[in-house]
Amino acid sequence: MSRYLVTGGAGYIGSVVAAQLIEAGHDVTVLDDLSTGALEAVPEKADFVVGGVAQAAAVLDGGYAGVLHLAASSQVAESVRDPEKYWRNNVVGSLALITAMRRYGVGTLVFSSTAAVYGEPERVPITEDARTAPASPYGASKLAVDHMLTGAAAAHGLAAVSLRYFNVAGALAGRGERHHPESHLIPLVLQVALGQRAHIDVHGDDYETRDGTCVRDYLHVADLADAHLLALAAARPGDHLICNLGNGEGFTVREVIEAVRRVTGHPVPEAVRPRRPGDPAVLIASADRARKLLGWRPHRTGLDRIVADAWDFVREVTP
Repeated sequence: MSRYLVTGGAGYIGSVVAAQLIEAGHDVTVLDDLSTGALEAVPEKADFVVGGVAQAAAVLDGGYAGVLHLAASSQVAESVRDPEKYWRNNVVGSLALITAMRRYGVGTLVFSSTAAVYGEPERVPITEDARTAPASPYGASKLAVDHMLTGAAAAHGLAAVSLRYFNVAGALAGRGERHHPESHLIPLVLQVALGQRAHIDVHGDDYETRDGTCVRDYLHVADLADAHLLALAAARPGDHLICNLGNGEGFTVREVIEAVRRVTGHPVPEAVRPRRPGDPAVLIASADRARKLLGWRPHRTGLDRIVADAWDFVREVTP
């Protein structure tokens, strides 16, 4: 088995990826500054180093087989208010990581990218050759790193895979979403079920969809983590592979709310608000490339399963 560095491994997705690597028999070092991550989410068998991704040079050595890079600032609204933070953390930090990898001869990188690089889609489902037109500094910063990886693969033989996530949800083995502030739909609706919010805001109910609300592609975090391990195996020197990751099936906002009602048995009042600027009616991924080139298949695709796992987690961590 091999040794891997997971940046952002105390975060929601990073901690699940680190746990999956350890379960597969690998040695794992987690590098995280705990600015948004949780120490209790770091797997017990991982070596843990407190620090930002820019400190990767102090952690890496020639004994690492690769890096899984999940450390990033990831709030769209914040990136609009403070774009410099996103260029510094996401772009400059990633450059420091890639430079350190080259210094120590670590030749494989799996990068946590995002569907935000596409902006308003021209067609759905979205494929990897779709136009990239990010609508926020967050999406632009992730796209800049994708371009960085393409150049490093061509110039230096880096084996790189970018995984462009759509909506990630659910939980695994006590690892779930802990965003502050929370901006994702499923945790927000669960907060209503817990009595922490009076209602859930529905931003627009007049879209041309089956119930008038936006459609989004939800992927279970454990299926997402599986793709990272498969990406390590698929990475090839000198090549930068980009794969979308999604369920391939969309659920409306009201279908998510109804799933929370079914799973929790609690009422979830709604409050209809105006549409938010820039919210596309439908965002669904085509994951055909990941299926073909990574051999990836999501197995936890039911909305009730995703919500139930998230519900178990929030009840576990809520006092």
